[in-house]
Amino acid sequence: MTETTSRADIVVIGAGHAGGEVASRIRQGGFAGSIALIGEEPYLPYHRPPLSKAFLAGQTSVEQLLIRSKGSYEKAKIDWYPSTVVERIDREAHRLRLASGDWFEYGKLVLATGGRPRRLTLPGSDLKGLHYMRGIADVDALRLEFVPGKRLIIVGGGYIGLEVASVAINAGLDVEVVEVASRVLARVTGPELSAFYETTHKAAGVKLRLSTVVDGFEPSAMQSDRVGAVRCGDGAMIPADLVLVAVGLIPNVELAQAAGLAIGNGIKVDELGRTLDPDIYAVGDCTEFPLPCMDGERLRLESVPSAIEQARAVASLINGVPNPYDLIPWFWSDQ
Repeated sequence: MTETTSRADIVVIGAGHAGGEVASRIRQGGFAGSIALIGEEPYLPYHRPPLSKAFLAGQTSVEQLLIRSKGSYEKAKIDWYPSTVVERIDREAHRLRLASGDWFEYGKLVLATGGRPRRLTLPGSDLKGLHYMRGIADVDALRLEFVPGKRLIIVGGGYIGLEVASVAINAGLDVEVVEVASRVLARVTGPELSAFYETTHKAAGVKLRLSTVVDGFEPSAMQSDRVGAVRCGDGAMIPADLVLVAVGLIPNVELAQAAGLAIGNGIKVDELGRTLDPDIYAVGDCTEFPLPCMDGERLRLESVPSAIEQARAVASLINGVPNPYDLIPWFWSDQ
């Protein structure tokens, strides 16, 4: 098979919130060169927060999730490459090796590779009926099992876990959340907010099992390749028809790391999204960056507002009017 080579002045890897925003903002800022947006999913950039809420509940369609229409990208002359996987960055040659075997040359490169759900490697983790949530396909698979009366066990009492619990209890499922910490949302909120959500969920019928370690998953007596129970560290066995694992996100830094870029708790960038390579930037959930409101302390945020602001900072730099990231982080949750 003959290899082909494509080229763009700006190539963005990752068609999520950050990737779509940086490509659009670069064009809106007056950039006249070619822009390519490469995504692994078959979808244009879409809103991810509704996945565990309105989209899971069947109240929102895929079309309604899209941040911008296909026509808006065409009008802006942003070339979209769906279902395309980048395997390697050749920094010296300014080109990308694709999984198809083809090459993609770039002038400037923006990494918006996001993250992936942290997967468990406990006994029984490969059983059918265990779900993770990050994209549209994940929600489609989970929704198929949302049958009233089914027993859903959610491993993880963070935002995703509690949002899914909210949808599931309203759909008539029997829902129990298992959390290793002594309170829900322990990693992201104070005790007062945790207490509020615990009270609210219990009132709605969600069972909470806190300070509990999950040791593994047991197969169903009726179907040996499917989950039938969650085994806890204290010896408890919780019957389950399906399980959602929501225990955090792993930043997708492998491409950057293999290319020799600096990695901490994410791809290391400055307040303008610059990596140590002057022609490569990074934005969104995959980055570690300095936060001005915390005296420059470096951290990684899994936040749509943060991803969008980082994307705008990179676009401003590329367009010659630098506007550094300077956001006080904020979050929302719909439960």
